[in-house]
Amino acid sequence: MPVVTPASDDVITTPNAVMTRRATPAQGAAETSVWTARMAPGAQGPVHVIDREQIWLPLTGAITVTTGTGEERVTAGQALVLPPGAERRITAGDEGAELVVCMPAAGRVTTPSDATPRPLPWAE
Repeated sequence: MPVVTPASDDVITTPNAVMTRRATPAQGAAETSVWTARMAPGAQGPVHVIDREQIWLPLTGAITVTTGTGEERVTAGQALVLPPGAERRITAGDEGAELVVCMPAAGRVTTPSDATPRPLPWAE
């Protein structure tokens, strides 16, 4: 039963957020990847598709998730279930956001500019 304390190489900074591995296959989890994301006010991720269901849980602040079917604003205390294969874009609210994100292990991402499935580094 592993207890995970993130190391410095578990923190991955992207142009849109700081992701921290919390429990992933590289850290001893067999079936689930869990990470936290910290987004600055107004930060916006790229349009992308994940091949696994994801659960997004804002701890502070809010995000707006845009998909092909519309937009949803998700605030602290709520949870959003994103189905696999849904094109999405995540945007932090005016106050920024801190989130927990969970998905089944071995998820892959694609973008409109790169259709080659690749792992999410913070979920490995």
